[in-house]
Amino acid sequence: MTDKEKIFTVNQEKVARFGKALSNPIRVYILDYLANNLDKCCYSGDMAEELPIARSTLSEHLSELKKAGLIQGEINPPYIKYCINRENWEEAQTILSNFFKR
Repeated sequence: MTDKEKIFTVNQEKVARFGKALSNPIRVYILDYLANNLDKCCYSGDMAEELPIARSTLSEHLSELKKAGLIQGEINPPYIKYCINRENWEEAQTILSNFFKR
């Protein structure tokens, strides 16, 4: 697709990306869980104990949130620590707030 054919703005694409990440209640729970622990990161194993889902399913949800840029992970084998990506979290708050104000 060329620039001439592109009809979506960067912000519209971001709204869609963040919206997709928020489209599942498990992912919303994960974001809420991490946002309430902003002072520290959480291990995926800790979250797996909180949620009634398989670890592989949790991994898929974490991957989707990471792809949207809302979380970041740090690998310390055999553990993976996840935290809110503060810069993108704040951007998502601003972009979504502005979108819904219209």
